[in-house]
Amino acid sequence: MIKHEIEFTLNGKKRRLAIAANELLLNVIRDDMALTGTKYGCGIGECAACTVLIEGKAMLACMLLAVSVNGKSITTVEGLSQGNELSPIQQAFIDKGAVQCGFCTPGMVLASHALLTENPAPSENEIRDYLRGNHCRCTGYKAIVQAVQSCVKVPKR
Repeated sequence: MIKHEIEFTLNGKKRRLAIAANELLLNVIRDDMALTGTKYGCGIGECAACTVLIEGKAMLACMLLAVSVNGKSITTVEGLSQGNELSPIQQAFIDKGAVQCGFCTPGMVLASHALLTENPAPSENEIRDYLRGNHCRCTGYKAIVQAVQSCVKVPKR
């Protein structure tokens, strides 16, 4: 099979790979880069466990060909922390008990990070609407919403 060379930035580090044209980004992240925070859930774009940030936007890695990220910047859940220091949204998920089995957590955290980047002061309804595609089988989402709310920046007057 013909391999295509791509170059991208993953969690702040330049990467160069030769991959098949039909290789999914999810597989490249998990198998080639050994970053297992990005989860394989449904494989059809329904659960959002595979959420990553591409150029800061929440995207589903199970629905993207890896060749489509050539020249782009990708952030996985592992890339949100700075060394041993968790990002505010990662810490909020822990502090508010929003982590249950943990399978959906990376996708939820990255989607929440993207929301707070786009809208630093979302309402509860805006949070719930933004996270509507991220499925969790363990919770009623209350703690997840509280975690996001705890990171809301109050507008200055």
